[in-house]
Amino acid sequence: MSEDLIRFFIGYDPKEAVAFHVLSHSIHARASRPVSITPLALGQLKREMWRERHSLQSTDFSFSRFLVPSLCGFKGWAIFMDCDMLTLDDVAKLWALRDDRFAIMVVKHDHVPKESVKFLNQPQTQYERKNWSSVMLFNCARCTALTADYVNSATGLELHRFKWIDNDGLIGEIPHRWNHLVDYDPELPVSELSNIHFTEGGPYFESFRNCGYADLWRAERERMLHADADKPQG
Repeated sequence: MSEDLIRFFIGYDPKEAVAFHVLSHSIHARASRPVSITPLALGQLKREMWRERHSLQSTDFSFSRFLVPSLCGFKGWAIFMDCDMLTLDDVAKLWALRDDRFAIMVVKHDHVPKESVKFLNQPQTQYERKNWSSVMLFNCARCTALTADYVNSATGLELHRFKWIDNDGLIGEIPHRWNHLVDYDPELPVSELSNIHFTEGGPYFESFRNCGYADLWRAERERMLHADADKPQG
């Protein structure tokens, strides 16, 4: 597998399909290297994902994200992102941060949400290392504990708190700008952000249409939908 190809996996949930497509567009529009994007859609993962849905599971990809190393044959590197995000920078810069000393690399948030309910009346759970798993650079060869059997049987806390890693020294850190939590983190100029995360709820939900940076997301959606009928094809 060429290291020039950026392998990207995005969580997919039918309730947020528009978010997946806008995020994908934002990635491709800014990437300076070839990017391969795979949606983690449960309908396509029936052989790999068989665990029953948990009552605290707010999206279809709460657990399937941890299948990424297995789907890559435990070879090379891959990036995972939640779908409720918008990239504002070239993901080749994120890809360039890969460091073979680590099994995984994340933004190490200290995130303690105050609310008990988030988008679509889903429960807002609190746990150590919350949102660390929303953007992950997997060093797949060093994540062999994440077999399909393990991902389907481990608890949510074991997975999201990285209990499958031998020691915390194998968890590398990436800059905060790659997972900025909208309306939790202090608002920053766009020039200081590479990826924004609508973790509470994105502007594609009516209840969150006026959330922070909503105008950026809507502008990206319009660019994605644009087609110039007067421009010659081919």
